[in-house]
Amino acid sequence: RGRGGRRPGPDRSVVGRRTPARFAVVDALDADGLLPAIYFIFSRAGCEGAVQQCLTAGLRLTSPAEEAEIRRVAEERTATIPTEDLEVLGYWTWTESLARGIAAHHAGLLPVFKETVEELFSRGLIKVVFATETLALGINMPARSVALEKLVKWDGTAHVDVTPGEYTQLTGRAGRRGIDVEGHAVVVDHAGLDPVHLAGLASKRLYPLRSSFRPTYNMAVNLVAQVGRDRAREVLETSFAQFQADRGVVGLAKQAQAHAEALDGYAQAMTCDRGDFAEYAALRRRITAREGDLSRAASRSRRAEVVAAFERLRPGDVVEVPSGRRAGYVVVLDPGEGAGFDGPRPTVLTQDRQVKKLTVADAPGGIRTVARVRIPKTFNARVPAQRRDLASTLRNALGALDEPGTRPGRTTRARSGATDDAQLARLRAQLRAHPCHDCPDREDHARWAERWARLKKEHDQLVRRVEGRTGSIARVFDRICDVLVTLGYLAPAEPAQDPAAPLEDALDEEEAPGAPPTGRAAREAARTGLQVTPDGQWLRRLYAENDLLLAECLRRGVWEDLDAPALAAVVSTCVYAGRREDHGEPDVPGGPQGRLARALEATTRVWSEVDDLEDEHDIDATGPLDEGLVTAVHRWAVGRSLDAVLRGSEIAAGDFVRWCKQVIDVLDQVAGAAPTPEVRRTARQAIDRLRRGVVAYSSV
Repeated sequence: RGRGGRRPGPDRSVVGRRTPARFAVVDALDADGLLPAIYFIFSRAGCEGAVQQCLTAGLRLTSPAEEAEIRRVAEERTATIPTEDLEVLGYWTWTESLARGIAAHHAGLLPVFKETVEELFSRGLIKVVFATETLALGINMPARSVALEKLVKWDGTAHVDVTPGEYTQLTGRAGRRGIDVEGHAVVVDHAGLDPVHLAGLASKRLYPLRSSFRPTYNMAVNLVAQVGRDRAREVLETSFAQFQADRGVVGLAKQAQAHAEALDGYAQAMTCDRGDFAEYAALRRRITAREGDLSRAASRSRRAEVVAAFERLRPGDVVEVPSGRRAGYVVVLDPGEGAGFDGPRPTVLTQDRQVKKLTVADAPGGIRTVARVRIPKTFNARVPAQRRDLASTLRNALGALDEPGTRPGRTTRARSGATDDAQLARLRAQLRAHPCHDCPDREDHARWAERWARLKKEHDQLVRRVEGRTGSIARVFDRICDVLVTLGYLAPAEPAQDPAAPLEDALDEEEAPGAPPTGRAAREAARTGLQVTPDGQWLRRLYAENDLLLAECLRRGVWEDLDAPALAAVVSTCVYAGRREDHGEPDVPGGPQGRLARALEATTRVWSEVDDLEDEHDIDATGPLDEGLVTAVHRWAVGRSLDAVLRGSEIAAGDFVRWCKQVIDVLDQVAGAAPTPEVRRTARQAIDRLRRGVVAYSSV
């Protein structure tokens, strides 16, 4: 070490800077009189972790009187939540952090929790809130200062820099009106922080407006019904979105050109003197995709085998659970037949005399029945002596199995299917036979090939964006109308009987919801070539993002035979968009052959047909269905507790409530648009089933 005990080396002010601990930043703000503060962290987990760090560090920012008032408000606001749900929601840790003047605020919190935090902060009782950027708009939470942990955030696909507009929006929360003379914005020092870039963010004050407008199927049928196709095109051609589309292509084209140059560089870097490495890399990607498909199929098969094994259990069976949290030997007390859509949940007695419920999730490797014991007819699991006697019988039965030649052989795990899949074997053979397979620099080339593939995907998406903007909003509207004509929601208009009749004749005619257009609207539609069909009238009432998919499912009767919980579950696939791409295979209530599973499969087929039609007409698809919420919504709709609903899932309570409310909104549309009274009635029942407990208590 050099003078002062420091290691010689590069300037530590530039290299190796570490972000200060969050509790230390809060402590420094408190010492400088800069509380209350909003501390922006662009991560839900980061916000919760920051609260926990402050609690662990013993940070306390409130007086005894403030703490008492905070606890009173929190208890009053959450009084309607059932006691059994409080533990699931993390209520006790939440109230303890509030009592110390510390809170988190993000979309994953239960709405009533967020509202409580907002009230306490606005009253000056909470001193620091760790928040995501969702707090920046629409909420009155006055702060003396604002802290930003970093100037980079995740936008859902990549880490991107905070824009000048976002920086101003976030830091604009600093300074309480009528209290503070000025507000303070603090950017926490961290590795990679560029002071020049920060100064540019703080000084720029001109931000472009962005229009998110795009024509939808619901909009198209309503415009055709009300003003006709030609007049609708004129309106769309003069929209602000069209103006932006014409101006925004230049920047995208430059970015696409930069991508193309980078792709050329990657392609050159992966060049192999033994053959076409791009072809070899494509084979590797196809093998990876096939292995993933086989793995998911094997997972579904293994679970079906485990469920079947559970269904064969009888009282007195001695069962081996080879793996999982219940690994060991148990004796079945009650097979739990018909326990629900999760499969049987047998009641078992373990070797240490504990009575447990065994679930399919507890035995991922399956189960084996290795022996049988007699359970007395008078057996009562609540009597310790009887449990002890039966556990002793279990151990004796297992001891007998240890004699040579008496213990059954161990069951092997189900194969993934990769070992005997002909397509995979053929791909692997092609890979081994490829001339690039024996290249000594193969893995180095492969890394460049992976970079090329990722960038090519981004480049193709960018090119489609350029093409989409180059095509006017009105042309997109035309393509949407073509799809609607193909599906029968719009049709060529019949010639008007009196094309010379003045439009003013029908000014007093009022169109009833769901009825064919009449009067001025009908004549205008006829003059401009299209009119709304009876099926199109149902589509006019569906304004959700997947409006056409909903209309097609209703028209084809895909959801006709579903009960209320199943309808809510299948509708969730048209609404939900998970934060992660891979959710795994959901446990569909009712099993793979049940009504819900068949409805999900039929809904997916309808989506696939709609997606193909959109691709044929060059229309941006709204994205695939996501079944990640199916099980949770079904459980909630059949009356299960919040703990049972969220158990085993990564869905936060606040997210679950928010998605439930969106499902309710779509169900309300279905209740008004479904062609049959049975589906309309089931949709209303589903709304009633979902609107209970924490979903009903939440005001947003």
